[in-house]
Amino acid sequence: MVALRRPWRKVVIYAFLVVSFIAPLVLFFSVPAADNSPFHEKKNFLNISSGILNSFSPGRTSNAMQLNSMEQEVSEDPQLKGVIYKDDNLKNVQIKYNQNVTISGATNGNSSSRLSGNGDNQPYHVPNSAGGEVILHGILDKKQESSDKKTGVLTIRKSPSRPSTAKIWEMEDQLVMAKAYVHFSSSNTNFHLLRELKLRIKEIDRVLSQKSLFSDLQKMKNMEATLSKARKSHPECSAMASKLRAQLFNAEEQLRAQQNQASYLVRLTGRTFPRGFHCLSMRLTTEYFALHPDLRKLPNSHNFDNPDLYHYAIFSDNVLACLVVVKSTVNSSLEPEKIVFHVVTDSFNFPAMLMWFLLNPPGKATIQIQSLDDFVFLPTGFNSMFRQSAKADPRYASPLNHLRFYLPEVFPSLNKILLLDHDTVVQKDLRELWNLDMKGNVNGAVEMCKDNVTSQKLEMLVNVANPAFANSFDGKACLWAFGMNIFDLQEWRTRGLAATYHKWNEIGSKHLWNAGSLPLGQLLFYNHTMTLDRRWHVFGLGSDLRVGVTEIEKAAVIHYDGNMKPWLDTAITKYRGYWTRFLDYSNPYFRQCNIHG
Repeated sequence: MVALRRPWRKVVIYAFLVVSFIAPLVLFFSVPAADNSPFHEKKNFLNISSGILNSFSPGRTSNAMQLNSMEQEVSEDPQLKGVIYKDDNLKNVQIKYNQNVTISGATNGNSSSRLSGNGDNQPYHVPNSAGGEVILHGILDKKQESSDKKTGVLTIRKSPSRPSTAKIWEMEDQLVMAKAYVHFSSSNTNFHLLRELKLRIKEIDRVLSQKSLFSDLQKMKNMEATLSKARKSHPECSAMASKLRAQLFNAEEQLRAQQNQASYLVRLTGRTFPRGFHCLSMRLTTEYFALHPDLRKLPNSHNFDNPDLYHYAIFSDNVLACLVVVKSTVNSSLEPEKIVFHVVTDSFNFPAMLMWFLLNPPGKATIQIQSLDDFVFLPTGFNSMFRQSAKADPRYASPLNHLRFYLPEVFPSLNKILLLDHDTVVQKDLRELWNLDMKGNVNGAVEMCKDNVTSQKLEMLVNVANPAFANSFDGKACLWAFGMNIFDLQEWRTRGLAATYHKWNEIGSKHLWNAGSLPLGQLLFYNHTMTLDRRWHVFGLGSDLRVGVTEIEKAAVIHYDGNMKPWLDTAITKYRGYWTRFLDYSNPYFRQCNIHG
């Protein structure tokens, strides 16, 4: 009995093993859905994916779809995101651009496609090798997104596009017209149109302020439709034209006033000094008055009137500016012991100027500090006679600008003198200018014209059509630059230019030219100026960003003419270093007054 039971158990166990092995195979081959095995699904997915990637392949530029040529703007680096679903029969794939573009159709792993279309928001048909096509069209209804999962969606996010300049200008023009109609319609009874215009103005204002996505241009179309209604409601063209002309005139007047005010403030900024400069002046003035009178004299006074030396004139009320001019000239000279500086300032800055050079003498050179009030030959009220004209331009409030026309009287014992503005830097030795044959001319200067630029002609400064100038001056004559000028004082006296100066100054007081000494100088030395080579004087470092580094480094004198002076925060940064290198910011006075580079 026991023997029979053991074989039976073996048979049952073997039967169960056979059934467990055979039953899955039978079920696998008997169920029809088994055809959609994971292996087949993976294969179909790879076919669809490869077809899409081949359609966008950059290597297929001749036949592949060119997204960059589409009228709709697509981000250069779109982020692909979504799921691809399979359709057993058509293998439809839909690629949707967020709120903008949809690409749908039959694709194939080996398909190549080409973009075609005609007009905005029109379908673009993209044929492929499988006989199907990809349709590219705009989406205007967001509700379509709900049906995306039926065919499958591949979403490409598009970065917001910014409005073009032409669109912005068009909207601004619409805004101007709408505001004009609002102003013109305020007295009419068409309140509905007035309310609609104000609504459109708010919409366009919002779009212009945000400058965001232009997914629809409907606001512009709405504004144009409203403007069309406004035009029809105001058939009186002459009245509308008169209103617009009045608005234009008022706008031009306001613009002109703002420009004059801005120009005045810019010029005023060029005449101001930083707080540290005022601190330095006050400290030096205090030190000067605390000094014993016998110690207030500069050395080498016997050189002041020696005509055999190289004399430089500097008219300034800026201590640091004079310091840079003096130091740069001495450092560049091969014979500094023959240099004599004549610094003329006003009575207010005289103590500070004198105290600085007492504490910091210019090496082997000689320096003389003079006050404007000490010159008895100047006309009465000389210090105040230019204040009225300076209302238009504060740069000319200082009489030091006009003192240059009295050089023969200021230096009666000298034959030649070199005048340097206080916003210049000397980079090379200037002795050659004293040996220059001036051929009977009074003034030696560099011309401002370059390549016959018409804006640098005399007619820019003086109305040569006026009868007072018509027969004496050529309006096309080239201007020459102030800032670095060699003057033959002996020739000046011989030609009697002092009387000529007073003549033109009296005529200029009748407002025949703008305030300032530049037009007067051009007239005074007309036909009395010898042109110097450009290497002697390079100007524009305080107003022109186009001055080249090579031109600057070759120049004997560089000039920061203009409103952007090197000691101001508004200075042109790339030129400022040529000036600041002559300042020692470790000086105790600089540290106390917080003067730094």
